[in-house]
Amino acid sequence: MDSKVNSVRALSRGLSVLAAVSDGKGAKPAEIAAQVGIPRPTVYRLLETLEELGYVSRSASDNRFRVTLKTRAIAQGYDAETQIGEVAGPILARLGSEIVWPIDLSTYEDGWMVIRETTHARSPMSIDRNMIGFQLPVLLTASGRAFLAFSPPSVRDACLDLLRARDDTLDRPFLDPLYLDRILKTCRAKDYGMRLGESFIPKTSSFAVPVMEGGLVTACITVIWITSALSVSRAEQELLPSLRLAAAEIAEQLEVGHA
Repeated sequence: MDSKVNSVRALSRGLSVLAAVSDGKGAKPAEIAAQVGIPRPTVYRLLETLEELGYVSRSASDNRFRVTLKTRAIAQGYDAETQIGEVAGPILARLGSEIVWPIDLSTYEDGWMVIRETTHARSPMSIDRNMIGFQLPVLLTASGRAFLAFSPPSVRDACLDLLRARDDTLDRPFLDPLYLDRILKTCRAKDYGMRLGESFIPKTSSFAVPVMEGGLVTACITVIWITSALSVSRAEQELLPSLRLAAAEIAEQLEVGHA
């Protein structure tokens, strides 16, 4: 047990030192010791270990330690989608306790809506369990339609240009300008995206509300239900209010995180 505690303590101290080096334009050992509250000899040993592993390097000119490209590569792995997932996870879990139907949070990426968080694994009404990372077609889904309907024209046009160039057989009917315009106008009028018992994932319907940040759609929250179990009007009454509150809470927390 003592060995395990010591290992955890050493790791914790090492990460604290690495964080101090990452903060700003590098730091000297004495500055790091004062900042993290670790004795200077220990800081020296930790910096030497981090240097041997390739995570920091010491400048010969000013004796400051700085993070290397190896550390920066790890940091770049924490992207916007990761942050959204961290913020949305607890909110979706709470929402899943209120709504028995499965709920997804998805973001737009290269002509697809990609599921980042979901309650499918916990929902007793779900028939699909492994949904994280699943790519959904933009034009055929409630989340994709919400993304298009509430995005600025420049973003929407760029997405549609990509879909036209891809020329997927399933997309073609929805790319008809009049048909697509009617779908998106309906979404904007109702203030949510929708897919009502259509060929994509037959026998189910879905609503999606956007998570808005600075006039852009950061993500979409979608609830999916068996069409025969709920009418549209009942789904609007029972599902949409909680979905909208969750979207607003996620947007608020993301704004705080970016402040």
